[in-house]
Amino acid sequence: MLAAVAGVALLVDIVTKQLTVALLAGAEPVRLLGGAVYLVHATNSGAAFSLGRSYTQVFAVVALVVIAWIGWMALRLRSVPWGVALGLVLGGAVGNLVDRLVRPPGPFRGEVVDMISVFDPYGRVFPVFNVADSALFLGVVLAVWLELTGRRRDGTREPPRPRRG
Repeated sequence: MLAAVAGVALLVDIVTKQLTVALLAGAEPVRLLGGAVYLVHATNSGAAFSLGRSYTQVFAVVALVVIAWIGWMALRLRSVPWGVALGLVLGGAVGNLVDRLVRPPGPFRGEVVDMISVFDPYGRVFPVFNVADSALFLGVVLAVWLELTGRRRDGTREPPRPRRG
């Protein structure tokens, strides 16, 4: 499950980034849903809101560490929901890492292609993001929910805690 979810997330991310570069680079933003969403071409060497633009190499190394950790976790994983959560995180991490490795200005310094802007075509309300970012976010939210509800990665559940007084 983990590999399938990661593969789908990565494939959709790569295809949407290629389409963005081919169709939206140099073009006016495409307005959707009455201006609630815009499709744009943007690049970012940092994180959300372009934070940490001078630390692009650090983001690439963090992505490699996350990918390695998920690979290690996959050997012990026996839970489908955890497989989905970690698959989303893995697909998102690999998607953005690929950009940092192959896009200009060069390996470990490449800029990530973003294309979804909400409420404003230029990312002034919320950061412009991509499919990989969405997969990462959803995977982390699902993992937090699984942790909070006592679902273990081995497929078992923590017994409910007794309520106090």
